[in-house]
Amino acid sequence: MSYELVFEVARGDFDTAGEASRKIKRTLQQLGVSNKVIRKVSIAGYESEMNLAIHSDGGKITLEVGEEELMLTIEDIGPGIANIDLAMTAGWSTAGDEVRQMGFGAGMGLPNMKNNADNFAISSKIGEGTKIIMKFLV
Repeated sequence: MSYELVFEVARGDFDTAGEASRKIKRTLQQLGVSNKVIRKVSIAGYESEMNLAIHSDGGKITLEVGEEELMLTIEDIGPGIANIDLAMTAGWSTAGDEVRQMGFGAGMGLPNMKNNADNFAISSKIGEGTKIIMKFLV
């Protein structure tokens, strides 16, 4: 089994935020992936989607489904993360007041992604963007 889906996420698009993670969940259910794995991928996917809408100038989420693992690749356009170690700290966030007033930006996105993935890698370049690769064992 090999399957790939790509979702574009625009900066500040809170009206459709969550749509990609819902489609990912539905697709994995249709493919017969276990509920435990679907839950982990759904959490990581939603956090990714929100981070793209809140912190980036837009980006994409790619889901790749293989026989033994699922992979989510998140790629965004700028601004990049200045201090990845700090960004990985639970509760730390650069989200502005407007985003916080909507109930987002609590600083749990990256920690939740890492905690739910079986393998997590992040790289970032200031002014260019960030790339996250998460793998989930099926």
